[in-house]
Amino acid sequence: MKMIKKAAPVFVTGAAVLWGILVIFIKNLSGAGLGSMEIVTLRVYGSALVLGAGLLLYNKKLFTVRLKDLWCFAGTGIVSIVFFSYCYFKNVTVSSVAVSSILMYTSPVWVTLLSRVVFGERLNRSKLTALIMAVAGCALVCGICGGVGRLSMEGLLLGLGSGIGYGLYSIFGRVALQKGYHPMTVSVYTFLFACLGVLPFVDMGALAGKMAAVPDLWGWAAAMVLLSTCMSFTLYTIGLKYMEAGRAAVLATLEPIVTACVGVVVYQEALTPFMILGMILVLAASVLISR
Repeated sequence: MKMIKKAAPVFVTGAAVLWGILVIFIKNLSGAGLGSMEIVTLRVYGSALVLGAGLLLYNKKLFTVRLKDLWCFAGTGIVSIVFFSYCYFKNVTVSSVAVSSILMYTSPVWVTLLSRVVFGERLNRSKLTALIMAVAGCALVCGICGGVGRLSMEGLLLGLGSGIGYGLYSIFGRVALQKGYHPMTVSVYTFLFACLGVLPFVDMGALAGKMAAVPDLWGWAAAMVLLSTCMSFTLYTIGLKYMEAGRAAVLATLEPIVTACVGVVVYQEALTPFMILGMILVLAASVLISR
């Protein structure tokens, strides 16, 4: 137990790196003709299958949950994973991967504002400073200053939506862990509920036809599920159990840095000085507000 607690930052860092390379799988799947919600469907159904089988082999007793606690998993699965994944996956196709990722990392600011409304938490000077930094950073990233690479309104809304959905996973997940559930239980039920959440929005027959027509899609989908979903969420949830949520959020800011590097190196995306300054402001705001 002590060794796992000491290794918690390593788990969270590993999760951030695996999330950072998620854009590679999204780009290849969308480039083959899959829609954003279809990619989300592959991700959640594949993850539910793999994580469910793993939990069954590890300890089937961990499948037991209390009915009164199902709202926690509906929160992590539908409110967070489905909503966040759609916004982020869609934004990667309409904006640059670096911009999509950095807008997602406004999540700590949105969670702070929601906590003020829902839980009555106080907005101190540090939180307000972080809020101003994040807003200024978003303005720079979106191209308001400099006039180069201006982000569309669709891209901006999708980016902010992904930030809200991303942040809510830590809130709902932390509540579930505090109720005594094992990290693997949280991960499995998160994706089981996510499977229900995507059903009204996807033609499963059409998706199956696309997958059958292009066999290479199975490899990209499997990599997305195993590396950037099952392994990453398990690592993050374990790390979250043995360290403060604020510290975990700070370490997770490595993700947009990895994503930005992927965008520049793999997809030859250009980053203007204003965009780089904006990214620094958003990441600094995330660190400040998490502390």
